[in-house]
Amino acid sequence: MKKICTIIGNRPQFIKWSALTTRLRTTYSELVIHTGQHYDRNMSGVFFEEMDLPAPDYNLGIKSNYHGEQTGEMLKGIEEVLLREKPDCAFVYGDTNSTLAGALAAAKLHVPVAHVEAGLRSFNKRMPEEINRVATDHVSTLLFCPTETAVKNLAREGITEQVHLVGDLMNDAMVNFIKLAETRSDVLQKLGLRSKEYFLATIHRAENTDDPERIGNIMRAFNDLAGAAKKVVFTVHPRTRKIIDEIGNSIGTPPPEMMMIDPVPYFDMLLLEKQAKVILTDSGGVQKEAYWLKVPCVTIRDETEWVETIEQGWNVLSSCEPESIVKCALEAREGKDPPAYGNGKASDNILKVLESAF
Repeated sequence: MKKICTIIGNRPQFIKWSALTTRLRTTYSELVIHTGQHYDRNMSGVFFEEMDLPAPDYNLGIKSNYHGEQTGEMLKGIEEVLLREKPDCAFVYGDTNSTLAGALAAAKLHVPVAHVEAGLRSFNKRMPEEINRVATDHVSTLLFCPTETAVKNLAREGITEQVHLVGDLMNDAMVNFIKLAETRSDVLQKLGLRSKEYFLATIHRAENTDDPERIGNIMRAFNDLAGAAKKVVFTVHPRTRKIIDEIGNSIGTPPPEMMMIDPVPYFDMLLLEKQAKVILTDSGGVQKEAYWLKVPCVTIRDETEWVETIEQGWNVLSSCEPESIVKCALEAREGKDPPAYGNGKASDNILKVLESAF
């Protein structure tokens, strides 16, 4: 039986992997390496429990650090496991430091790399994620693209062999879990929220959090939005909270309608997204989930890899100026019926490619 090594490290990767692992294990032996990039229980452990995922075979325990040190430690740890386990293929997901470290470790040992979510481009080389995804694509053997745009991006870079349009595994996961979320989650009752009467916000990307002026402006916008009698529920990444605490005096006191909470489990997050009036985010995964759930979205970035959400009218880009964010949020409207990112069958398509490749 062929052995697949899956390398994951953060919550979006757990979600994508959840849609594939059960199907994968009917045909292949799967070995899972968790780098530890997300280690907080709400960011990691609860996902495995909630979605009934198999425990990782290896947990490297490599937590947040500077990019070079974190990636280097991951590279060393993953290489040691690959040398010991000798898999036939390594699966990496998305665009994190875990993705890059896994791809480099496998490629240098001549283990074929399968990149799920290949071909995405922001064309902004200042983003760590852009460096990770470009480098990963160029060492991968199998490239699983979620969109036609991604396929075209790879072709422009000269990558045309073993490029496969399969759809998006996050769509598969949402199709699998949205009904469970609606029946199992009581997050709205716990937070005292009513459907379509609150704005949901998430911010975590370095381009926003590592710039005191940008994150300060974003927080002022959220305060202004909440102060306009529109409740804002802000799920705060641990790293983002640390930075906000450091610059707190310059932001001002949040109004009572501003609700800052810790990251929530996947089912709670899905329900919060579905029942929100508008979502404000810099997360690629949240942009897509808003699109599938037909909730207007404001992306606080200068560009997005998920251009289809913009083209279909469900998503708008905003600068980090408070006036722009508030205006976009208050004016956000529904778009056209979402046609992109597959039909919830990405896992089937990936398995068909694997059968052929092996």
